[in-house]
Amino acid sequence: MAGSNGTTEDVSVLTFQQIYKLDLDVGLSTKTAVTVLTSLFFCVVNCVMFFTLRSKRVFYETPRYILFGHMLMNDSVLLLVTTVMYTLALCFLPIPKSVCTLLVFISHCTFRNAPLTLAVMSLERYVAICFPLRHCSIATPKRTRIAIGIIWLLSSINFITDIILVLVIDTSYLSGILFCTLEKLFLFQWQLDKYQAFDVLYFVSVAVIIIFTYISIMIAARSVSSDKDSAKKALKTVLLHLIQLGLCLTSFLYTIIERTLYMLTGNSFSLFLNLIYLNYLITLILPRCLSPLIYGMRDEAVWPLFKYFFCCRLCKVRPSVNVH
Repeated sequence: MAGSNGTTEDVSVLTFQQIYKLDLDVGLSTKTAVTVLTSLFFCVVNCVMFFTLRSKRVFYETPRYILFGHMLMNDSVLLLVTTVMYTLALCFLPIPKSVCTLLVFISHCTFRNAPLTLAVMSLERYVAICFPLRHCSIATPKRTRIAIGIIWLLSSINFITDIILVLVIDTSYLSGILFCTLEKLFLFQWQLDKYQAFDVLYFVSVAVIIIFTYISIMIAARSVSSDKDSAKKALKTVLLHLIQLGLCLTSFLYTIIERTLYMLTGNSFSLFLNLIYLNYLITLILPRCLSPLIYGMRDEAVWPLFKYFFCCRLCKVRPSVNVH
């Protein structure tokens, strides 16, 4: 961490940097190409899916599709920023501290937006099934966009307060060039502890909300005498939200897994580099690539239209849209 003099963290970061230098030419081009191409491909998929949602007025006037569109763009930005930061780390390229701060801020916000968006999506399905007569008045497009604004506020306020604090303490904080990591931007140990505490709070809160909505919808699905199909679909959707939350949780364990791998591999630097590369792909990239597959493919209104646009409109007949 920045601000700690001669700590084990500094030694760890220095060791990582030496490893990158030693292994600079061994498989680096292939790893970087795979990382960049995978991220770019799924960014294209997400963008086509987002364009699909913007192609019909009914999509951007329906709360659940507004939230889905926000999740797609959020994951796309996170994929791009994460890929840039990982490529810089893989190639050991120092950058200006101001640029690093901006990249970390964007990745921090988009990273924490994901579970919060899942919570709001689950609450929207909960209202639709448990309060069907009030759904149109509670879950309006305007309130949905306000909820997205609140999501961004909750995810950014922690980082913004830290930046304001360090700028007050050190006005030249943003000057200089460094090897860009989140820890390098910390001035004090308690900042890292605060981040970890907020992460735990985020996930516990989101998990409680999603489990509550799942149980409530399950009870409603058994009790209602009509429209059981909609209740069952909502139940499956919230269950997918819970699975997606689990995938997000693995992303939060990325640093812990990396440090564990470092201790387990010992002096085998090449093995460590290969393992943290797999850790990056599985825990950071994969969960962000599954959103269009998890939600888009099972949506009867979105998926046919997405295939139509993804195939560059080669189909002779444009699919009709029927939103339930």
